[in-house]
Amino acid sequence: MEHWTDQGIILAARAHGENGAVASVLTRDHGRHNGYVYGAKSSKMRGNLEAGTWIEIEWTSRVSDQLGQFKFEQGKNSAARMMHDPLKLAALLSACALCDSALPEREGHSAIYHGMMALIETLQTSVWAQSYIMWELAFLKELGFGLDLTRCVAGGDSRTLTYVSPKSGCAVSLKEGYPYREKLLVLPDFLKPEPVWNTMNYPGNETEDESARDIIKGLTLTGYFLQHWVFAHHSQGVPKARERLGSMAVKQFTTAAA
Repeated sequence: MEHWTDQGIILAARAHGENGAVASVLTRDHGRHNGYVYGAKSSKMRGNLEAGTWIEIEWTSRVSDQLGQFKFEQGKNSAARMMHDPLKLAALLSACALCDSALPEREGHSAIYHGMMALIETLQTSVWAQSYIMWELAFLKELGFGLDLTRCVAGGDSRTLTYVSPKSGCAVSLKEGYPYREKLLVLPDFLKPEPVWNTMNYPGNETEDESARDIIKGLTLTGYFLQHWVFAHHSQGVPKARERLGSMAVKQFTTAAA
């Protein structure tokens, strides 16, 4: 009999059978793991199976390579804390969908687990959107698709980084990138290297218009590399939850910047 206990974050739950479900969980020590949950349609269990819920897990199986069964202790429902803000809820669901779709099952990614835990808490703050974009950058890096936003790939001045190459994922300075600006992605101010930051660059200190435009730039930047690098050969492409977040953010933050 195979058995382990762990902590995890519910990524998704799909109905299976008359009263059960197969849950996908991002665990601290066992990677993204699937398991069968009995009584999934009960009122008590439904709250535990919502995406973003932190939960204590027990997994058992006759042999290690079978689906196995999950038993959950009472969880902490993160989605319920964001019901008043559809955009924050969309960000939480997007992060869960990205992990569920992109992470190989049972491959250890403790950094992503801890990053998700930090993101869930940061979604309660005023800089939640910038934090979400930084989480996506860390997610890309953990999957082997790290961006280099610290120097100009063309040898230009690192103090004037303005663009990002869609081919290399590296930053480009204003002078070197300007002739090709139509083909480059825009680097938001809050992602520029710390030496060029001043008190006006930090999230929360910029004007509302600047912040809104930077958030759109950031989501466009990470969204491009999710689509063209991580999910380029994925049968279903970028998860619908991430596309929905992008659309909602453009609508809300474009209005804010108007």
